[in-house]
Amino acid sequence: MEEMETKLCSSDKEEPFKREPPYCTGEIDFTACGKKRGKFIKVPNTIHPGIIFEVMLNKWKLPAPNLVVSLAGEEENFQVKPWLWDTLKKGLIKAAQSTGAWIFTSALRIGITRHLVQAVRDHALASTSSKARVTAIGITSLRKMQHREILDNTKNESLVRYQSNDNIQGPLYSLDHNHSHFILVDRITPDEPGGTTKLRLTLEKHISEQRTGYGGTGSIEIPVLCLLVNGGPGTLERMCSSLENSAPWLILAGSGGTADILAAFMNDPQLVMPKAVEKQFKEKFPSKSFLWKDVLQWTATIQNIISHQHLLTLHNFEQDGSELDTVILKALVKACKSHSQEAQEYLDELKLAVAWNRVDIAKSEIFNGDVEWKSCDLEEVMMDALVNDKPEFVKLFIDNGANISEFLTYSRLQRLYCSISQKCLLYELLLKKHEESKLTLTGLTGQHHKEQRENCPLFTLSEVSRVLKDFLHDACKGFYQDPRYGGKKKSDKMNTKPLPGPLDMNQKTENPWRDLFVWAVLLNRHKMANYFWAMGQEGVASALAACKILKEMSRLETETEVERIMKEAKYEQLAVELFSECYHNSEERAFALLVRKSQYWNRITCLQLATEADAKSFFAHDGVQAFLTKIWWGDMSTNTQILKLICGFYCPFLIFTNLIAFSEEKQSKNEPEPFRELDTLDTERTLLFSRGEDRGSGKLEKQNPPENTAWVTFMFTRWRKFWTAPVTVFMGNVIMYFAFLFLFTYVILLDFKPPPPEGPSATEIILYFWVFTLVLEEIRQSFYTDEDTNLIKKCKLYVEDNWNKCDMVTIFLFIIGVTCRMRNSTFQAGRTILAIDFMVFTLRLIHIFAIHKQLGPKIIIVERMMKDVFFFLFFLSVWLIAYGVTTQALLHPDDRQAEWIFRRVLYRPYLQIFGQIPLDEIDTSRMYPRNCTFNPLEILHKNLPSCPNSYANWLVILLLVIFLLVTNVLLMNLLIAMFSYTFQVVQGNTDTFWKIQRYNLIVEYHGRPALAPPFIIINHITLVLRRIFNKMEHKKEHLERDLPVGLDQKIVTWELVQKENYLVRLEQERKESNEERLKATSNKVDNLFKYFSGLKEQEKRFKAMEAQICHCTAVISSMVEVLTKINLLCNQPVPNYTCAMTADTEVHLPERSEREECADQSEADITYIDN
Repeated sequence: MEEMETKLCSSDKEEPFKREPPYCTGEIDFTACGKKRGKFIKVPNTIHPGIIFEVMLNKWKLPAPNLVVSLAGEEENFQVKPWLWDTLKKGLIKAAQSTGAWIFTSALRIGITRHLVQAVRDHALASTSSKARVTAIGITSLRKMQHREILDNTKNESLVRYQSNDNIQGPLYSLDHNHSHFILVDRITPDEPGGTTKLRLTLEKHISEQRTGYGGTGSIEIPVLCLLVNGGPGTLERMCSSLENSAPWLILAGSGGTADILAAFMNDPQLVMPKAVEKQFKEKFPSKSFLWKDVLQWTATIQNIISHQHLLTLHNFEQDGSELDTVILKALVKACKSHSQEAQEYLDELKLAVAWNRVDIAKSEIFNGDVEWKSCDLEEVMMDALVNDKPEFVKLFIDNGANISEFLTYSRLQRLYCSISQKCLLYELLLKKHEESKLTLTGLTGQHHKEQRENCPLFTLSEVSRVLKDFLHDACKGFYQDPRYGGKKKSDKMNTKPLPGPLDMNQKTENPWRDLFVWAVLLNRHKMANYFWAMGQEGVASALAACKILKEMSRLETETEVERIMKEAKYEQLAVELFSECYHNSEERAFALLVRKSQYWNRITCLQLATEADAKSFFAHDGVQAFLTKIWWGDMSTNTQILKLICGFYCPFLIFTNLIAFSEEKQSKNEPEPFRELDTLDTERTLLFSRGEDRGSGKLEKQNPPENTAWVTFMFTRWRKFWTAPVTVFMGNVIMYFAFLFLFTYVILLDFKPPPPEGPSATEIILYFWVFTLVLEEIRQSFYTDEDTNLIKKCKLYVEDNWNKCDMVTIFLFIIGVTCRMRNSTFQAGRTILAIDFMVFTLRLIHIFAIHKQLGPKIIIVERMMKDVFFFLFFLSVWLIAYGVTTQALLHPDDRQAEWIFRRVLYRPYLQIFGQIPLDEIDTSRMYPRNCTFNPLEILHKNLPSCPNSYANWLVILLLVIFLLVTNVLLMNLLIAMFSYTFQVVQGNTDTFWKIQRYNLIVEYHGRPALAPPFIIINHITLVLRRIFNKMEHKKEHLERDLPVGLDQKIVTWELVQKENYLVRLEQERKESNEERLKATSNKVDNLFKYFSGLKEQEKRFKAMEAQICHCTAVISSMVEVLTKINLLCNQPVPNYTCAMTADTEVHLPERSEREECADQSEADITYIDN
């Protein structure tokens, strides 16, 4: 920044700088005002302003301003009105602070300067931002200063101690210590009185010609605005000179002095006459006397000033409560409009509007149709709006010509990621990836790459893609990588990660709306993200992807407020509502939307994204469930009764009858013409709800086969459609699993023979083979799922499922049990392990209840309650150990047997909770003689039981009472309360939980082979043979489809139309909400208030006109009297003129046409207010 700013002040002006007289810089220490210091520069009035500006940037290290406000008229002492003080203190400081502005003042403790600069100093101390600071710079002449002798003989870079005094009435005043910087003017020619004003004007003009940046992008011409507050007669000359330099002025009407004089004449320029000017000056400055030649000069000056109407903005904050930043921006835009209609000339004001977040001003003053904007004109401001989170401006720019496809290159996208705050979570994640990349690349390429890396931005898009991969996994695979390097390589399967190909940073991104949407979601800017989502394609998939990202980030977020905002983002609701809109429009197309491979998200389907995001509400939608029902029943009618299905299962010949209706046959009956175009959705209906083999047979059916093969084809097709339906596969697996459990029971109870050579029996060998087929199926589920996924991820995905963990336990226990039972030494251990394994196999049956609507949620309830039990056992174990150890120490102090100690410390207290209390061992009054001893040696050697100790037996009974009270009453009720809460939570969302379980079960059995274990080995052998002999990747089709290009584009376009309809409906609902109605009513009330305020102003004008008419009447009457006296009107009667203010005056009423015209005008005003 400093190098850029130094260049701004160099080049053409270097030669003049060398010929200028020297200047002096230093610091002023205000000793009487605490530890306040200010920097100063003492210059002659003939110095080039570029030198001063260079000192301010390079020596004082001031950031280049984005706005300069030069106060005029502040040197006059006057009574500051409360509204004026509030406007300057709050409005001006707010406007300046939002951009990092410089405020030029007179530097002296006089007038409003002392109050304003104090407010600037307070805001500077309270501000935490280093980019947007307000700098108060005082410019004054040494001749107006008190104690100027201190500064007359100062040396360069010296420290000056200055004593300020508030009790000074003039003509000399002390410097105001609240300024941070001073420009002190020492005139070389004493005969030149306006040297300070001239230097200030040239400095303002020089600054207005410089260019600087805001928000880190682009460059704008620094706007300079002169603000007139009060002011004396001398302000007119300065104002006239400034207007010649085309500097815009904002006049605060009502502040008094010259500002009010100009306000009076600007409303009616024709009244600028010497008499009227003299009258105004006498009213505003009653204590001063003015010469007539001065009045004439001021009249000419005021006429010259008013002729620059395009540079003047008059505003009365007492009557209009607009904010000062709004007025300043309007003044700058008005001055810009006066000399150009080119879009480039409006960029400075537009960037100010972005900085101040005043989209209303930008709409009304800049984007009002006067200027034709091009996309290239809006690139810099678009970048500012994106970086500074201004979604309203982003929408405004796109609506007015900005082309996001042309704007967003990979370079700009990388700059957006580099501009993030260091406090956000994304910065930490990118920094972590950045450090990993540094270590990897340094090890690979050495020091040369390290030097090259220093010139790169902090974060690269490669690191962004790695962060996204942690959140979205395969859905963002290949993001921000050159497609030439994105092909599959053998190294991918060997777990070695090749370096991605470099991107052409000047290349435009493939999906700009998606990239901006992901960027906004990662930064937690949901308003911006919602707009990008509305503008982009594939709304359902994008919303689900955002839901997944935010759920992952909320787990990593440490700040509670940010985490709450992430969790409150309603992207899942957007996906549900948009899909609902699509489903109501067309069921078939909505189903296609669920299973089509998204081109936006690396060929991932909406159902897969919803699974990753755990979008419960999405799965609970009726449309998703209707689609799953069709998948569940396959080609059979969804209205098929379970009894008919069972009959077909046990009596296969019934399949070929009309007992079970198939969907394709129903369609053929209703649709007489089966031939359709290839790229229509009706043709795709078969593609969606049937498997690959079915499509081939369908083509055979549509051809006209010979009659001798028609029946064979029909039987083959009907047989396959029945047995490959997921519902039939599920039923077969359940029946065979019951058979497996029956076989296991028979073996473990009746046919479990001794180790070889006597055993195992034939039934046990069949059991082993059955379990072997189960193992093969688990291997197929884990490793033969997706060819694009590496081995580690396949294992990870397999282990994440709780039921797969259960399967792994059963198989592991079975292998150990079989191994042990084959040896005589471990035969009983093997039998024990197999018995436990049977229990686990039986518990696996719970999984089949997931399809049942009433029993399915109960599985979730049991699972949640098991977690509650573990937490409860922690509290219970504390009391068990405390009570057990204490009672053991009191009742059996001499017992050293570990077995008995364990029973009495843990087992016996646990049984006491359920009512098994051995009083004969605890209460000495109820003890009876038995075979026990107190001798430790006999207890140890003869294994005799220890006799209870009767000492402090009352304490044992008391501890028993307390233990039972706490465990049976307190902890048990706590457990019941926990169970009740869990039940209520799950029961309240029973339907949602069941639908999610149903989805998982349907997906599992949709991908399973048609045969159940042990016959499933036939499918496994077929799968292996296809891999070996066909040498092609044969992957079972799951709930995903590759649609033809034309059809896929139709689906995307159709979804866009439905999204537009959805957004229109949302906007209509928003407008009809109570909040919007209240806003509309409030606006109407404001319009009424403005209208009636205008009526009051008109009433005042009418009264003034009436007074003038009275005066004219009196003058005319006197003239008539004079003329009568000199006999010029002797033959005519004297007309009688009376004052219009008298009670007898007859007011002339307008004719009917005039009254009707007035009435029409009033009705038009009322209609405008209503609108």
